[in-house]
Amino acid sequence: MVQVDVVYRGALRTEATHGPSHSSIFTDAPVDNCGKGELFSPTDLVGAALGSCVLTILGIYAQKHQISVAGASAVVQKEMTAQPVRRIAKLTTEMRIPLAADSPHREAIERAILSCPVHASLHPEMEKPIHFLWSGVPAATDS
Repeated sequence: MVQVDVVYRGALRTEATHGPSHSSIFTDAPVDNCGKGELFSPTDLVGAALGSCVLTILGIYAQKHQISVAGASAVVQKEMTAQPVRRIAKLTTEMRIPLAADSPHREAIERAILSCPVHASLHPEMEKPIHFLWSGVPAATDS
């Protein structure tokens, strides 16, 4: 179990402190929801969590198989909806993996990334496609 303490700091801002490390992050409401949009919004953190998770899973796989994925990146685009309530409708992730498209690890890496705990925890009605780019070459798409 990990505890996160969150305090409302006023002006639609919060401070979240990670129990084990005592590091903090701050949020601000987005401009389209009464905030200033000067910091990550709470829903932005969901996208950041997904991007961080898929890269961490990639890193774990790479470490176990002694391959380098230095420079790998993820771009997560968040789309909101107001129907039936304000929520995240879609998180589209583009994974840039610095390995050849014909890498013998490709299938296992894609399977591992799709098992990301954040991806698995998101509501089934939320669209969450992951697009893989192997050394800049488009590959399989899944959700």
